[in-house]
Amino acid sequence: MKVLFVASEVAPFAKTGGLADVAGSLPGELKNLGIDISVIMPLYGKIDIKKHGIRSTRKKITAQVRDNMVTADIYKSDTVNNVTTYFIKNDDYYDREQLYGTPDGDYPDNCERFTFFNRAVLEFCKAFKYNPDVIHINDWQASLIPVYLKTTYKDDPALTGVATLMTVHNLAYQGLFWAYDMPILNLGWDLFHHKYLEFYNNINFLKGGIVFSDVITTVSAKYSKEIQTAEFGCGLEGVLADRKDDLHGVLNGVDYSVWNPSTDDLIAQKFNFKNDKGKAACKKDLQKIYDLPQKTNLPLIGIISRLADQKGFDLIAEAIDNIAALDLQMVVLGTGEQKYHDMFEAFARKYPEKIGVKIAYDNTIAHKIEAGSDFFLMPSRYEPCGLNQIYSLKYGAVPIVRATGGLDDTIKNINLKTRAGNGIKFTKYDSNELLKAIKKALTIYGNKKAFRALRKEVMKIDFSWSRSAKKYINLYKNAMKKTTV
Repeated sequence: MKVLFVASEVAPFAKTGGLADVAGSLPGELKNLGIDISVIMPLYGKIDIKKHGIRSTRKKITAQVRDNMVTADIYKSDTVNNVTTYFIKNDDYYDREQLYGTPDGDYPDNCERFTFFNRAVLEFCKAFKYNPDVIHINDWQASLIPVYLKTTYKDDPALTGVATLMTVHNLAYQGLFWAYDMPILNLGWDLFHHKYLEFYNNINFLKGGIVFSDVITTVSAKYSKEIQTAEFGCGLEGVLADRKDDLHGVLNGVDYSVWNPSTDDLIAQKFNFKNDKGKAACKKDLQKIYDLPQKTNLPLIGIISRLADQKGFDLIAEAIDNIAALDLQMVVLGTGEQKYHDMFEAFARKYPEKIGVKIAYDNTIAHKIEAGSDFFLMPSRYEPCGLNQIYSLKYGAVPIVRATGGLDDTIKNINLKTRAGNGIKFTKYDSNELLKAIKKALTIYGNKKAFRALRKEVMKIDFSWSRSAKKYINLYKNAMKKTTV
């Protein structure tokens, strides 16, 4: 079986969130299971070509956008999990500081940038005689591919019979553009219809992918159910309910070659569940990085996140004075909306011995937070899967989460008497419930012997990709059957 995996970001090349982690690890596991798989993404200007062994194929492709024929160079690399990654290089579209926009908003030409990306992927297949059985697309940035396959390219012999599987990593990000951008897509106005691409008089890329893909997946079982409701469906609940027979929840896995304290070269001292003494050194290192007092007996709570409304930071804002009154420390790492940049920086100024904040994306510090924290906080309003709570388990940072989406699927409430559970959950989206969960964490931490035993147990839990990758292979087969009917 031959699969082309299409994503707008792939770790370690370029990353803004969990999509990049999945795109950087799942293809490697699929290859280990015998799938002939390659990855394709844009070549952003911020990608370090030399570091990642990226080289030119000396071939070009041309794709139509509006009335223009736009050219791109194709580059490649084989440095990640022995999987070939192809890159679409067009500096006018992709040589920018950020992937999708700035803190002030999205790039105004994103419709054109990612229309070209979608067309370029299909033209790549033709020019390179790359004949996949399945194209696995991810999120709105690749969602026009199944639309084009069943319209513009439906009679193209080079792409006949190609099946599509679409993974929705976060339904809130849909790729919405004004109606008069339709000519950019080179698709007929008949597709600007409520059954296809139209969404409240806008073009909706993600909706196109949902409607036209052969199989649809989300990144956890609970989220696949949640998004069929008005509360979590972001206006697409009806469309998803119509495709419910083709909609599957497949839990994300983790690449433990990257996220593992026993092999992690980015942390102060390696450790594992058999010998966790290095955890204390990592905590001191983290406190030093954040200029916090090196009080080893204080529980330290870590947060690594995109700073957005989804992530539950309004609950922290409501409870911050009560949280800071507790015997604890908290460190925050992330970028996102300016209001949250300002909010967390204000908290750090108000409570300099309790709260440390870095407004940045920094992979090294992210690893240090996982290794040095005693708890990891994710109070999300909704969370399709979440990966940091899974990383945290391996690093012995006990998760404190709200019971939604993948957080609910992966974290079970702790019972110290039976040693069951792997974290602390609260259900109601309420700042008082968040505060209670943090207080419960501190009570558990206060019993040092029991907490250390608990930490060793959660570090043993395995969320590797093997089980989920096998599910994807079965779903690829389901998608292929649809193209032969």
